[in-house]
Amino acid sequence: MPSAGASSRGRQGWHRALRHRSFVLGAVLTMLMLGMAAISLVWTPWSPYEVDLAAKLQPPSTAHWLGTDAFGRDILSLLMVGARNSILVGVIAVGIGMGVGTALGLLAAARKGWVEEAIMRLADFTFAFPALLLAIMLTAVFGAGIVNSIIAIGIFYIPTFARVTRASANAVWAREYILAARACGKGPWRITLEHVLPNILSVLIVQATIQFALAILAEAALSYLGLGTQPPEPSWGRMLSEAQTLMFQAPLLAVWPGVAIALAVLGLNLLGDGLRDLLDPRLARKR
Repeated sequence: MPSAGASSRGRQGWHRALRHRSFVLGAVLTMLMLGMAAISLVWTPWSPYEVDLAAKLQPPSTAHWLGTDAFGRDILSLLMVGARNSILVGVIAVGIGMGVGTALGLLAAARKGWVEEAIMRLADFTFAFPALLLAIMLTAVFGAGIVNSIIAIGIFYIPTFARVTRASANAVWAREYILAARACGKGPWRITLEHVLPNILSVLIVQATIQFALAILAEAALSYLGLGTQPPEPSWGRMLSEAQTLMFQAPLLAVWPGVAIALAVLGLNLLGDGLRDLLDPRLARKR
């Protein structure tokens, strides 16, 4: 059973989190996005793939709460399934960047010398190819699609996580308890797994949250350009692209996906800022 002290610290942590306005607002917006995506797995008001030209460009009504697009598809249904696709791209892309980048950053911090230099120069080289440019290159070779978008965004995130991991790990390697672990005969890999990685997890979680927001924005941008999610799968970015020719005829077509992207990115950024404040003891003491 947990001790009374641990239980008290847990309650204090929850109280502190609930008093943190950025964390609470970010968590609410993020849960709304996740909830909308989860509900779309089992239910949507209308089929997001069914075309009904007789019902095209209808304003919001009791039948279609947010109206319909140029093909007669229900906007709310498109937004719900588009949220699911955005989350899918974000989770996998951040997973690729975090998995590979964290491993490289830990390796650079543990080995030093030419290994660290090679990894950092490789990270600099990767930064020369932004996600959009990398997506265009992949599209030219393999064709447009959601898989290539995920790969492009994931590769772009690898050096980001590698740099953050290396910097955080180097700070941990300079601590006294690492010297004690070395004195006990522990090797660099055991120290990395038992001491370094657990002490930088909070930094990685915050970084993953912020990069998740950027991944959603990058996926929307790629889909807007026709390089991301392909028809008939809904995408917030492609909804914006399709709405740009109807701005004067049906301006709400651009408003709904734009608001969805803005709220999703805002929520994840606020959540990341809140987690940073709550997980960093130094910032917590200042508050």
